[in-house]
Amino acid sequence: MKLIEGIENIAKPFRNAVITIGNFDGVHLGHQALFHEVMEKAQEIDGTSVAMTFEPHPMRVLKQNGHPPLITLYEQKVELIERTGIDVLICVPFTRTFAAIPAREFLEEILIRRIGMKAFVVGGDYAFGKNREGNLEFLKQYSGSHNFELIVADWIQSQSNGKSRISSTRIRELVMEGAVASAKKLLGRHYQIRGTVEHGRNRGGKLLGFPTANIKLHDELAPKTGVYAVTVECGDHRLKGVANIGYSPTFDDYVYTVEVHILDFNRDIYGEKIRVNFIERIREEIKFSGIDALARQIERDIETARSLVSL
Repeated sequence: MKLIEGIENIAKPFRNAVITIGNFDGVHLGHQALFHEVMEKAQEIDGTSVAMTFEPHPMRVLKQNGHPPLITLYEQKVELIERTGIDVLICVPFTRTFAAIPAREFLEEILIRRIGMKAFVVGGDYAFGKNREGNLEFLKQYSGSHNFELIVADWIQSQSNGKSRISSTRIRELVMEGAVASAKKLLGRHYQIRGTVEHGRNRGGKLLGFPTANIKLHDELAPKTGVYAVTVECGDHRLKGVANIGYSPTFDDYVYTVEVHILDFNRDIYGEKIRVNFIERIREEIKFSGIDALARQIERDIETARSLVSL
């Protein structure tokens, strides 16, 4: 996949470009279906499959305090889109100036002239341009005179509830409820966070006998507080683990942490990047009578995780 960051870096129009545009937060099964339709059409007309996305998420620019946490940070979003097989990903730096571009100008100057669009694949509620004036009626009106095909893709329905479509909003709700196993059904993969291992408060190994890798979340969505069965990707290794998300109530310091005990692993990984995939929520985070009681519960959590996780 070719990644182009900034419309000005498009050297020339692509051959028979078939494009879809969106935030694609989560790159869930609904997004993947859009990409598949783009690639099928591109193959049909001997063209180029193109996706356009934005960084930062438009809501982070347009709604200063009302933006949702991200399911996938930019780095992971690019990786996941590349995995679908799309030929070109264009990432547009989103600004208020960009948001103010009229729909007709965006269509004619960017999509047709710069990108070479011959087909546009959109969802049923898609709209673009200033005041979202570039809706389906607008696109139907201009598709004939501007020589491009408009393809309105069907919504992908949730298998668990055929009446609701797969959406980033629903996935956020599930992750925030701790229902990570249900979120997987909409994502097509386990929900993942990633980060660099930092020094914690030296309690996991020294006090409890279970050393932990501590990672700090920045902009991404955090699952509900509690204990989870996870897998951990560290370098070329994929290992089982137990993650605790919360405030360590047994120690009465109430500092928010994400701590991961990696099973059967004793290498020093401070400063290294790891990826944590959430398999299933095991229990609530609760306050224990003391360190011994907490350690016994952690032992039980580890055995539960071993039974839930397969590599």
